[in-house]
Amino acid sequence: MRRQLRGFVLPTAACQEDEDIFPYKILFQDLDRNGDGVVDITELSEGLKNWSSTFGLQSEKDIFKAGDTNADSGLDFQEFLQYLKDHEKKMRLAFKSLDLNNDGVIETSEIITALKSLGVDISEAQAKNILQSMDSDGSMTVDWDEWKYYFLLHPAKSIDEIAGFWKRSTIIDIGESIAIPDDFTVEEKSSGHWWRHMVVGGIASAISRTCTAPFDRLRVMMQVHSLEPTRMKLIGGFEQMIKEGGIRSLWRGNSANVLKIAPEMVIKFGAYEQYKKWLSFDGAKTGIIQRFVSGSLAGVTAQTCIYPMEVIKTRLTVGRTGQYSGIIDCGKKLLKQEGVRTFFKGYVPNLLSIIPYAGTDLTVFELLKNYWLEHYAGSSVDPGLMILLGCSTLSHTSGQIASFPLTLLRTRMQAQVIAQKEKTTTMIHLIQDIYYKEGKMGFFRGLTPNIIKVLPAIFISCVAYEILKRPFGLT
Repeated sequence: MRRQLRGFVLPTAACQEDEDIFPYKILFQDLDRNGDGVVDITELSEGLKNWSSTFGLQSEKDIFKAGDTNADSGLDFQEFLQYLKDHEKKMRLAFKSLDLNNDGVIETSEIITALKSLGVDISEAQAKNILQSMDSDGSMTVDWDEWKYYFLLHPAKSIDEIAGFWKRSTIIDIGESIAIPDDFTVEEKSSGHWWRHMVVGGIASAISRTCTAPFDRLRVMMQVHSLEPTRMKLIGGFEQMIKEGGIRSLWRGNSANVLKIAPEMVIKFGAYEQYKKWLSFDGAKTGIIQRFVSGSLAGVTAQTCIYPMEVIKTRLTVGRTGQYSGIIDCGKKLLKQEGVRTFFKGYVPNLLSIIPYAGTDLTVFELLKNYWLEHYAGSSVDPGLMILLGCSTLSHTSGQIASFPLTLLRTRMQAQVIAQKEKTTTMIHLIQDIYYKEGKMGFFRGLTPNIIKVLPAIFISCVAYEILKRPFGLT
């Protein structure tokens, strides 16, 4: 369809009152497969697939939301024409924001500068690949006609949204919440969509964690009891837990793990936004370094506030049947028997784990993004949902593996039962103890169930997120 309409669409270079609407009639008729004078969402979806491969899964819904003014589940020609005219105005503003020297064309240097200001760093070669996906005459520049033609039926309205193609997904939950938060656009903040995304993401995370809780408990048990004569194995571990406390014992500690999602998410988001403001100068956009520092500091802030809940979660997880009746009972007993300091055992390795987690997570994501831009951006500037999801999954998992030794130290220290006057084992002493008794592999006890749960956790959180979006008014 794009080649057939090229000769019609490109000559209409400006959106003026006396503009010839013939090219838009041709486009509308091509989309209206049954010829009833109305384009429904199925026809629009099929048309977008023929038009280009750059559209996301929600593109037709975004267009319908903006264009279907009378809400009759169909676009007549007048609605379609008005949508295209309004969209052209927004695309004109986006084009001008990229054309820094006002010469009427977009060059590779301008793409690099614009994306860098939005926190997306790319090389010159990658910028050329992006440019080639829109450059139809081989000039290695993009003029207004080429720009308009490329984004004519694409719901992206600004350079921020185009750069937003590479926003990592917040719907992924693999049991740890110390990744750098995603940035919400000004429109998302003003419309209230940001808190809806957070609520839906939080509920999806709770469902995902609950479904994969048995693997998480097995991980903790393998980390804590690795020095015993008969080390807990994968299948044998489940058998031991079921024998000790029945099927329900597999979810021991999950209530605390779910309960801490909401406060941690809210604190981390608020702290992240505040740190970004403090680290940005003269109203400049947040770069990748500022995002890393802001995200790490936000993680430290959130973890500090909810850390007692982390300790309670670990104690519930490793506790025997009947030892604690619940979260409150566990907290009371820990306070009475071991004092306030027990609620901050393992705090140092927990904070230290944020740096390798966030650093590896961000680095792997950037490497995967750069690889895609190098090899596949020639046909599209939008990687699509599945590519983004894959990149985010690999980056989160890599961050978890990189920080796993520190996570193990945290869990061991949290699980230590100490008398009121007994001295707690220090992190250095624990490192030496693990190395001499278990070797290097001792720092990765419990990694297997942790890796096994990644794919089902991601699948469950994604499905739950998609199901919950509609009730919360998200499309």
